[in-house]
Amino acid sequence: MCFGSSDPRGRSSRHVVLSGCSGGGKSTLLSELRARGLATVPEPGRRVVEEALRGDGAALPWRDMTAFARRALALARADRAALADARDLVFFDRGLVDAAAALRHAAGVPLADTLRRDAPYHERVFLAPPWPDIYRGDAERRHGFREAAAEYERLVLAYRELGYRAIVLPKATVCERADFVLAALAAEGGTASRPAD
Repeated sequence: MCFGSSDPRGRSSRHVVLSGCSGGGKSTLLSELRARGLATVPEPGRRVVEEALRGDGAALPWRDMTAFARRALALARADRAALADARDLVFFDRGLVDAAAALRHAAGVPLADTLRRDAPYHERVFLAPPWPDIYRGDAERRHGFREAAAEYERLVLAYRELGYRAIVLPKATVCERADFVLAALAAEGGTASRPAD
């Protein structure tokens, strides 16, 4: 079975990934979806960096990308396990595939080896494209735009290899992007409607 096509019970996963270019607006989109009453999970990589900055710094991506990717994988697995029984859609800012792609880039570990035991996400993944107009570095994002764009290309390849249906987000306002994501999911069966109050 291709990682990303369906879960072991034959149903599409309720876990939807927002991936793509670093600094491309994923976290802003996740905040908008959360404001609309939808369940969201923050990016594992950001949490790894925050944790490493408070500790010994061993898993910082600019210090040890392999350690960073392995820690991000562990957090992404814990996030999935905690929400395994979610009945409504859950939106993830990055996840297992992103961490596995980073591990492949850093250490040459094949995606299939890293993800063998993991259930797939929803078959549709939404990718934020490189967008220099909104890209900003910060204390947790120390790489430049060129590195971010290269990472985006690696992610496009990884999701394609794993059989996901990648949908590139429009370069639009956050409200328009949220509408776009929800409409794309609703088109396949109304699964993205706002939860009842």
